[in-house]
Parts: sequence; C-alpha cells; structure tokens
Amino acid sequence: MIDFINVCKSYPPQDILVNASFRINPGEKVGVVGPNGAGKTTVFGLISGDLLPDKGTVSKPTNVRLAYLKQQLPENAKNLSLLEYACSTMPELENIQEKIHVIEKGMASSPASQSALVQLGKLQCDFEALGGYTIRTRAKIILGGLGFPADRLDDDISSFSGGWQMRAGLAQVLLAEPNIMLLDEPSNYLDMPAIEWLQRFLSDFKGTIMLVSHDRYLLKKLTSTTIEIAGGMATRFSGNYDFYETERKNRFRSLEAAKNNQEKKKEQIERFVERFRAKNTKASQVRSRLKALDKMPEIRLPSQQNNAPIRLPEAPHSGAEIIRLENATAGYGSDAFMLENICLQVSRGQKIAISGYNGTGKTTLLRMMAGVLPLTGGKRVLGHKVVMGYQAQDFSDNMPPDQTLEDIIQNAAGPTNPGQRRDARSILGSFGFTGEENSKLCRNLSGGEKIRLAFARIFASPPNFLILDEPTTHLDIETREALQNELANYKGTVCMVSHDIEFVRNSADFIIAMEPPGIKLYYGDYDYFLEKSGFDSTARMTKKARPATSGQKELRKRRAQMRQAASKAKYQTEKDISQIEKKITTLEDEKSTITETIASDNQKVNFQSVNRRLAEIEREIARLSESWDKKTTLLQEMR
Repeated sequence: MIDFINVCKSYPPQDILVNASFRINPGEKVGVVGPNGAGKTTVFGLISGDLLPDKGTVSKPTNVRLAYLKQQLPENAKNLSLLEYACSTMPELENIQEKIHVIEKGMASSPASQSALVQLGKLQCDFEALGGYTIRTRAKIILGGLGFPADRLDDDISSFSGGWQMRAGLAQVLLAEPNIMLLDEPSNYLDMPAIEWLQRFLSDFKGTIMLVSHDRYLLKKLTSTTIEIAGGMATRFSGNYDFYETERKNRFRSLEAAKNNQEKKKEQIERFVERFRAKNTKASQVRSRLKALDKMPEIRLPSQQNNAPIRLPEAPHSGAEIIRLENATAGYGSDAFMLENICLQVSRGQKIAISGYNGTGKTTLLRMMAGVLPLTGGKRVLGHKVVMGYQAQDFSDNMPPDQTLEDIIQNAAGPTNPGQRRDARSILGSFGFTGEENSKLCRNLSGGEKIRLAFARIFASPPNFLILDEPTTHLDIETREALQNELANYKGTVCMVSHDIEFVRNSADFIIAMEPPGIKLYYGDYDYFLEKSGFDSTARMTKKARPATSGQKELRKRRAQMRQAASKAKYQTEKDISQIEKKITTLEDEKSTITETIASDNQKVNFQSVNRRLAEIEREIARLSESWDKKTTLLQEMR
C-alpha cells in the first residue's frame, strides 16, 4: 500500500498539498487528475522519494520495484543504442550477468570448484527468474508496439528526436515489470496506434499503476480509481474518469449545500451572541454558543476548474465542395518522404480526422490541403467561397513574441478601423482572454494559452474550413472537452490530426487512414474505422485475437445493415441535390436569355408571353432553391 497521511508540501506562495491523506491499494490502477500546476507530478516525486514532504508521512512497501516515467531521459543514456537503453531497466540483471562472466572466465583458465559451480547455478536461476534470457525479445516486442521500426533498434538513442526518446523511456518502464508503475503523461508523443497498444499492454499489468494524463481515453479505459489534486486538496474517487466527472459534481453540490447551511447557522449564533452578550441572565447560553461556533469544522469546497471558454464564431457560407485533390503528389525531395496520387474530395460540414503512425505523412497531407506544401504533380482545387484557417504544429513559432495579444489579433484582422480594437477584445474574450490579459506579451503565455491565442488569431477573419494539426497539445482535459464540443457543433468543415483518441471519437465523423504513399478513406467515425480497418490488429504483438461471439456477430450484422441503408439514403439525397442544381442552372440560363430579349426592344417579341414565362421561371427557381436548402441540410445531418 501507498499511504499519504496529513502530507503538506508548498512551493511559496503556492500550497500544493495541505494535510492530504489518501491510500493506494496493491494492484489498483489510479488516474491522477487536476488542473495544470496543481501538483500531480509533485505527488509522484513524493512517492518515488525524489521529494520530501514538509509535514506528514508518505509510506510505501519496502523491497518493491518502482518504475517512474519522467519527462526527460537521464544524460548517461545518450551513449547507448535504443535496444541497450530499453534493456538497461534492471540494474540487478547487469550485476548478475557481470558475476556470471567473472565465474565463467575463471572456469576457462582452471577447473571450477564445487562452490563456484553452486554459485554459478544460483546466479543463472536468479537471472532466469528476472527474465534475463528473454529481456531482449520482450524489448523488441514493446519497442515495436510503440512504433519503433525494427531496422533502427541498434541506432544510438541520441539519433532520435525528443518525442521518440520519450517513447524509449516508456519502453524501459514497461520492460521493468515493476510492482509499482508511475506514469507521467505516457501518451505524450504517441500516435493513436501506439496509444491503443499501450492501453492493452497496461490493462494486462498486474501491479499498481498511477497515471497522470490528459488523455481521457486512457483514464476511462484503464483506471478504476481517480485521485484529484486541486486547491491543495487530494480527493479520492472509487471509479474511472467518467465516474469521477459525475461524482465530483454531486460531491460539490452536497458540500456547497452543507457549507451554506453552516454559514446560516453561524449567522444565527453570531446574532444571538451580539444580542445577549451584555445580559447576565444569558451569559451561560452565550458561552455555550461560542464554544459550538469554535468547534464547527471548516467545510472547504474543492476548486472549480472553470477554464476559459472556447467559442467558435459562425462559419461563413461556402459551396458544397470544400476542396478536391486530384492525383496530388508532394513531399520533401526525390529521396525523402512523398505522398503520391492522392485523390480526395471534402464536402461542406464534414469533420475529418487523419489517423496513422508517426512519419506516415499526416502533417504532409494537411500541408498539401492548406496549400503550404506545393504539389509536384496533380491538382488542388479549392471550393467556392472557401475561407481557410490553418493551424500548424509550430503555431507558437509564428507568433511575434514581443507583441501583445491584442496587437496579434488586430494584425490578423487586417487594416485598422475605428471599431477594430473593440472587435479584437471581443475575439480574445471568446477564447478566454479578458481585461489586462489582452496586454500580455505573447512570450509570457503558457502552452495552453498560446493554443487559445492561435485559435483566436484564426478567427480574426472567420474561416469555414479549419485545418488543425495537433490542436490539443498543451491543453488540459477541461479545455480539450470545450474545444471538442465546439468543433462537434461547428457548422463549417474541419480536417485535423490529433493523437487524442477521445477527442477524435467525439468530434470526427470521417477518417482518413495514412497508407503511404497513399491514403484510405473510411466513411464513418472512429469506432467504425476501428471495426473496418482491423486497426486493433496491433494486439497481435501481445495476444491472439478472440473470436467474436454470436451476439457480437449479430450486432455487427445490424450495424452493417444500418450503414448500408444510411449510405443508400445519402447517395439518393446527393443525387437529388445534383439534379436540383442542374435544373436551377438551366432555368437561370433561360432567365438570362429572356432578360436579354426584353432589353433588345424587338417589336416582334410577344412581351405578354415572355413576361408570363419569366414569372414562372422565378417561381420555379424559388421552389427549387427551397428544396435545395432542405436537401443540403438533410445531407449535412446524414454526414
């Protein structure tokens, strides 16, 4: 068990923990949640022994193996190969192996004594029990599951980017097979296939897991207990993240009601004391009430995580087709990565997520669509009245560090005008920046604030086609949920890359899977993509697929029938819209011809008949336009 007993920890002027008490039982999988900066990583430091409490006690079992995933690799790891670093997770194995080599070297030069043979046998048994003979095989499986290519296992770890080095650190922790595993943001830098694999791997882990993460998918699928660190308090909830969200609201309402009742009782006592303090006949009653007032326990309300809201402005109207790529090819040089012959059509109102392993071209495809990466072949066609808003991964590098938030929005909005300063403040307010915050310099913003500023800058000139590359980076859970809900209700079109599975699941209705040098389209949401793509097949690295039950087969059959019916209805609606548009075009052409005839002053023209036909055309165009509006609205709902 891990016990926190009245633990206090401060970094003046902030109190991180104030008399925090909670228990972690053996084998529990615990999610640790709370606002950024509340002290989640501090809790891990207290458990690992890297930090000491100011007051109170942190106790954990002795003689247990603890593995701690930190946000940086140790300096002494930089000279090792990837495979060597992953296998260096257990120092005791290295010590045993060294002793075995010493004995075997001695045996090679002279006959071994009986005691040496006994010692060698014991060392070999210990080495086997700790998994020494299989550690390299297990390391290769884990590294493969996290997305490392097999031909790079012997490369120096220093040759990998920071994100891939963090994956190597995670592989080392998983390989250690500890009793207690402390994971601080393990899904950072992981793509969706690796996150799915990690979830399955950790689900089979028999020891204790404590997980700090902004990834709701892991918190919901993996954890059975949640501890919230907020406002100096540590509160335990006996359930996963979904349970925590519901129970937290219920507890807050109960505590709020209890605190209000207590305040009313205090006011009554104070009024009684004030009224009868000077009367000798009431002295004993006054003292009794004062004692009761002193004994009242303080009811502390947990801090409400009211993150700044995100409100996306209305998207301007556009044509039905947003963008079309025809046999598009682009990349980074003849010997570098290329995407080839990409054929893709994006329609108004679609919410598209791009899925795939890191390095398969997700960002490249977004840059092709945004027009940032020139095509070397094929065609890119932007639709009628399409206004694009593109947010790249390096958005923060493109914002002037010495400009204020208001100046950045004004510059993005275009030429100055008398009302622009007020408009800039209104835009910033929609993304949670108010008052004096508007005068902050960009360099002084946190990662999450820079994300919100990047969105505000995009919407200084409201787009109807959003292209977003990792929009959830640096955002805490509450802000991710706010952005997710806004995108789900957004009337414009969205194409995004995100490694947050829950974010994609709740905001995308169409998946593009990267299959270099091309792509594959899935006309459904993330769960449909999983079912149809065999994306879960990464499980083959650790376990065999289980056969579907008869109930599951029947469910899949019903789903297939529903999708087939929906697809048929969608096709018919698209066909109806196309026919209506053709009729309107024909009538508009006839109307133009008639108008030219009327303007020609030709005496042979029967103006009464012509005007009657013109009125009929206008009525028919109005009727068809109304029908077109209904059909397109229906099509958007289908999508």
